[in-house]
Amino acid sequence: MKKIFYFLIAATLLIVGCENSDNIPVVEDGVIQIEVLHPSATRATETSFENGDVIGLHATEYSGDFAAPLQISGNWANNVATTFDGASWTPAKKIFWSENRMDVYGYYPYMTPTSIDGHHWSVQLDQSITETAGALSGYEASDFLWAKAESASKDDGSVRLQFKHICSKLVIKLVKGETFEGEFLDNTVVYLHSTVPTASINFEKGIISKDIYGETAPIKARRVSNDTFEVILIPQSIHSRLPFVEIEMNGIAYMTYDLFSYLPGVQYNVSITLNSSPDQIEVEVGGSVDNWE
Repeated sequence: MKKIFYFLIAATLLIVGCENSDNIPVVEDGVIQIEVLHPSATRATETSFENGDVIGLHATEYSGDFAAPLQISGNWANNVATTFDGASWTPAKKIFWSENRMDVYGYYPYMTPTSIDGHHWSVQLDQSITETAGALSGYEASDFLWAKAESASKDDGSVRLQFKHICSKLVIKLVKGETFEGEFLDNTVVYLHSTVPTASINFEKGIISKDIYGETAPIKARRVSNDTFEVILIPQSIHSRLPFVEIEMNGIAYMTYDLFSYLPGVQYNVSITLNSSPDQIEVEVGGSVDNWE
């Protein structure tokens, strides 16, 4: 899932048509219409969602000027799973408009929260694992997205959810130094060190907080090209010079050491120059990017 989708929350779409005219979908009266945009979306027609992707939706109702707080249950809509079939999105059940205003929440990937403000969660330690028919890839399962539309009313006609990345991302580009010989082989492996992979999610505020009692663990990056790897991680700060990125190649382990601060929703770009000796490594931190693709 990368960019944007648009769907109508309804159990049935009635198609009205006539000769020499386009088919027009008709939304069931009172059913909420949702427009959802991925952080990297540029056009309302773009989509790179895949068959089987599932998002979760919550909705709370206003009383006067205030919306009810989001809870595990008892909301206007409770964690409604909505699945993409390659062409359209189908909710597990219909969500109707209230006569009052509403706050609508969305998140991806779908899960079963045990707490609204402290659900235990972890990025995957092996993000090189590819997608299967029954599971997301290690990378995709680590990319938590969240959105909220406030004070939505049926007079608005639809609810627009602008998703954003909640985790951090590190892109690692390998560069050949003057004394490096050969190529970056297919068995090249890259690890990110010294970060805590566990956290708690606040679904109401869209915040992920590092587990203060969590232990650091290496995260295996996914390879996106011959010389580029990427990792999604929990936002956190590394305040002392610790093992940073490790590259295993041709039976040689290249280890870098550094300190780093990872902010939520930000992609960081790092270039690592390798030479024939594991001790001759240069690390260059490039610019950062919000709302990566």
